[in-house]
Amino acid sequence: MSYRQKHLLAIEGLEPPAIAHLLDLAESYVLLNRSGRTQRDLLRGRTLINLFFEDSTRTRTSFELAGKRLGADVINMSVSTSSVNKGETLLDTAWTLNAMHCDLLVVRHGESGAPALLAQKVDAAVINAGDGTHEHPTQALLDALTIRRRKGRIEGLAVAICGDVLHSRVARSNIHLLTTLGCDVRVVGPATLLPAEVERLGVRAFHDMRAGLEGADIVMMLRLQKERMARGLVPSAREYFRFWGLDAEKLGYAKKDALVMHPGPMNRGVEIDSEVADDPARSVIKEQVEMGVAVRMAVLDTLSRSGRNDA
Repeated sequence: MSYRQKHLLAIEGLEPPAIAHLLDLAESYVLLNRSGRTQRDLLRGRTLINLFFEDSTRTRTSFELAGKRLGADVINMSVSTSSVNKGETLLDTAWTLNAMHCDLLVVRHGESGAPALLAQKVDAAVINAGDGTHEHPTQALLDALTIRRRKGRIEGLAVAICGDVLHSRVARSNIHLLTTLGCDVRVVGPATLLPAEVERLGVRAFHDMRAGLEGADIVMMLRLQKERMARGLVPSAREYFRFWGLDAEKLGYAKKDALVMHPGPMNRGVEIDSEVADDPARSVIKEQVEMGVAVRMAVLDTLSRSGRNDA
């Protein structure tokens, strides 16, 4: 296998062969899921725990579906009713999980680095389902799979990542993956929502949507993460949409066959217009959700094999 790591904590640092392995395996799971033959015995007898310290619908549900379709015993731990909410530390939680002898641990946490800390303390393979403003690796993988299936390639494409890049772990994972695979990546948004010295990540920064979208093959919109923002970073929602929201007029500056993406959940009328979001010819937002299950099946498959190889 080209993927040799025990965990999946970040896209940063992954080599192209490792990324290609996960995407190729995910492709096979897309075909399997569409055939209706989704139940397999690959993870029979293994336990997958979804440990989400932040609310999620798409990510948690798709990991649950992925685990069940591979035959795993899946447990969703509700942090709001768990000992964590009563003051238990993250390390105490790690010791508890170790005592349960789980095999795969999916973690979403509001603090950057929390999954990496757990990975040092538990025996299970840990998958980062989003940590703070750091990374969200499986989202970037499913975005890449969606792009590759629609465009036939990833290398050489022009990708515009637009909106709240500063607070977006999705943006960071996508920047690492797409630049590693040879894309021309631009980030577009108000100066207050772009990281300082973002060009060091190998991207070009634009503050004007029309300039940033010029000739783009892919337009990837991001949610305004108001829960992570200080006041005053953006004007009113109406003004934000006027300058940086995606509508048909702004999309016209991208290539005629440009695809529109969004990790969800969408704020319609803030970062994206409904006409664009629901355009069957340009929008692949629903397809991204489907690819998410296949990618997470591939990740669970790969990490379970890595564990068996290490044993």
